Amino acid sequence: MKKQKETRNKKIKNIDAGRIFVKVMAGFLAILMLFGVSASLIYALIG
Repeated sequence: MKKQKETRNKKIKNIDAGRIFVKVMAGFLAILMLFGVSASLIYALIG
Protein backbone atom coordinates (compact mmCIF):
# COMPACT_ATOMS: atom_id res chain seq x y z
CA MET A 1 0.00 0.00 0.00
CA LYS A 2 2.73 2.48 0.93
CA LYS A 3 4.69 1.83 -2.26
CA GLN A 4 1.61 2.55 -4.38
CA LYS A 5 0.97 5.82 -2.57
CA GLU A 6 4.63 6.86 -2.96
CA THR A 7 4.61 6.18 -6.70
CA ARG A 8 1.34 8.09 -7.09
CA ASN A 9 2.79 11.06 -5.20
CA LYS A 10 5.88 11.02 -7.43
CA LYS A 11 3.69 10.94 -10.55
CA ILE A 12 1.64 13.87 -9.28
CA LYS A 13 4.82 15.86 -8.55
CA ASN A 14 6.16 15.14 -12.05
CA ILE A 15 2.87 16.21 -13.64
CA ASP A 16 2.84 19.42 -11.58
CA ALA A 17 6.45 20.18 -12.52
CA GLY A 18 5.61 19.60 -16.18
CA ARG A 19 2.58 21.87 -16.04
CA ILE A 20 4.62 24.62 -14.37
CA PHE A 21 7.31 24.27 -17.04
CA VAL A 22 4.71 24.51 -19.81
CA LYS A 23 3.18 27.64 -18.27
CA VAL A 24 6.60 29.29 -17.89
CA MET A 25 7.49 28.49 -21.50
CA ALA A 26 4.11 29.77 -22.72
CA GLY A 27 4.65 33.03 -20.85
CA PHE A 28 8.17 33.39 -22.25
CA LEU A 29 6.95 32.80 -25.80
CA ALA A 30 4.10 35.27 -25.32
CA ILE A 31 6.61 37.92 -24.19
CA LEU A 32 8.76 37.18 -27.24
CA MET A 33 5.74 37.53 -29.52
CA LEU A 34 4.80 40.86 -27.95
CA PHE A 35 8.37 42.08 -28.32
CA GLY A 36 8.43 41.02 -31.95
CA VAL A 37 5.14 42.74 -32.75
CA SER A 38 6.17 45.95 -31.00
CA ALA A 39 9.59 45.94 -32.70
CA SER A 40 7.92 45.44 -36.08
CA LEU A 41 5.46 48.25 -35.40
CA ILE A 42 8.23 50.64 -34.35
CA TYR A 43 10.33 49.68 -37.38
CA ALA A 44 7.35 50.24 -39.72
CA LEU A 45 6.56 53.63 -38.18
CA ILE A 46 10.16 54.84 -38.36
CA GLY A 47 10.92 53.44 -41.81
